[in-house]
Amino acid sequence: GSQCGFCTPGIVMRAAAARAKGKTGRPDLDRALAAHLCRCTGWQTVYDALEHQGSGAERDLAGAARRAALEGASPQRVGPDVPLGAAGFADDTAPRDALVAVPLPPGSSSENVEAAGMAWVVGESLADARARAGKVQGRRTTVEAHPPLSLPELPEGGVRLATSWVEPAYLEPDASWCEPGNEPASSLANGGAFGGKVGSPVEAAARELARRYGRVVRTVFAREDVVRLGPKRPPISASAVLVGDRLVVRGRSIGRLPFPPHRRPNGFELDVGWEVVAAQASGLRPAPSLRAAGLAELVVLVQGALEAAGRVTSEPLGDALHDHVVHVPSGAAAAARVSIHESTGAVDHVGVTVAAGDPLDDVVLRSYSIGAAHMALGWVLTEGLAVDPESGDVHDLTIRSFGIIKPKDVPPIDVTIVDATGPPLAASSDAVFAAVAAATWNALARAEGERPEMFPALGTRASRMLRR
Repeated sequence: GSQCGFCTPGIVMRAAAARAKGKTGRPDLDRALAAHLCRCTGWQTVYDALEHQGSGAERDLAGAARRAALEGASPQRVGPDVPLGAAGFADDTAPRDALVAVPLPPGSSSENVEAAGMAWVVGESLADARARAGKVQGRRTTVEAHPPLSLPELPEGGVRLATSWVEPAYLEPDASWCEPGNEPASSLANGGAFGGKVGSPVEAAARELARRYGRVVRTVFAREDVVRLGPKRPPISASAVLVGDRLVVRGRSIGRLPFPPHRRPNGFELDVGWEVVAAQASGLRPAPSLRAAGLAELVVLVQGALEAAGRVTSEPLGDALHDHVVHVPSGAAAAARVSIHESTGAVDHVGVTVAAGDPLDDVVLRSYSIGAAHMALGWVLTEGLAVDPESGDVHDLTIRSFGIIKPKDVPPIDVTIVDATGPPLAASSDAVFAAVAAATWNALARAEGERPEMFPALGTRASRMLRR
């Protein structure tokens, strides 16, 4: 049930306490785990592990680690020590007598030093550094997230969409440490943070500050620092329409989106025109490295336009035909179906088929697929950041304020893995993310009678059910 392992020790302790009290039913686990958040797994695998305690089947943990590295784009350990807190996270391995550097908060007048293009406050301990920096506790706001770019003109017979700023919400804040003259500890010790720590300044700052002070230096982000300074999914405003045999996509984004090489979806020619624009008065950092960035946006628009035009065709994936198969450059592929309950409006089931070549380890591949599906549901339905349009200040600074779907509200997610003899293929969970996001948008269009034009789609019944 574990992926990076950062949240799992707390989950293990809470579950052990519930089990010791004989409270092992699903409502009991819902209450016990309400204090925790696992961004990686989407929770279903955690519940499965707690309820069924695994099959006891022998696993190839080297193959499992290899699959995790292929999905997370960074080395990752898999083993019993990981959920017990021994995964080697950067800040866990730092000497306790090291100097500690934290970023200078906005509006602070503390003495600071420049390193890696940022202002840092240095102290003898984490508490000392934070006190010197004047750190205050993060907050959440009652203001709803709203797309920063206005909707484009709706093409006749087509679709349009505007998305909000979204926090990747990896749970382990950026951290590193370095001895003078040595290389800094990696902030990616056990997972890729969905691409969120690519380009993090903490490693370069640790090296520079260690050289300057002649001592070991830890560089540590608080949650508020991650939100203010870390990468965000680039917001978009775009439209798509099928014109003859040509899918025409026109849009703009705050920050670059790395669109994948153009295929011919459903046999149609793909014509993409895109503009990169700057955010007004915003210090937020759009990042093209986040999970399925560019791929998901393009897939959602294309699949929406094909659904609107009634021109959906199927292609084989495994032993069955599937609508809207999503391919990634590695050759991995995925398809998804999302059902919404007719009377309640809740998302009551997500089905995913994923082809990743040799799975290497079904447990890890399934867990990554479920985690990607959970994140895709959140992107479409519930997740966003409230950002002041004039100052660019983020109003949502706590992990609970990002709109992440709660464990008890995650719908059942079934994953079918296509068994293959070919080489293992990378980034299949990116394909899952894109497929589930597009399937959710199309399911909303059918259930609501009209297609929501903004993410998160807060006005839909499905969104309200998941934000209880």
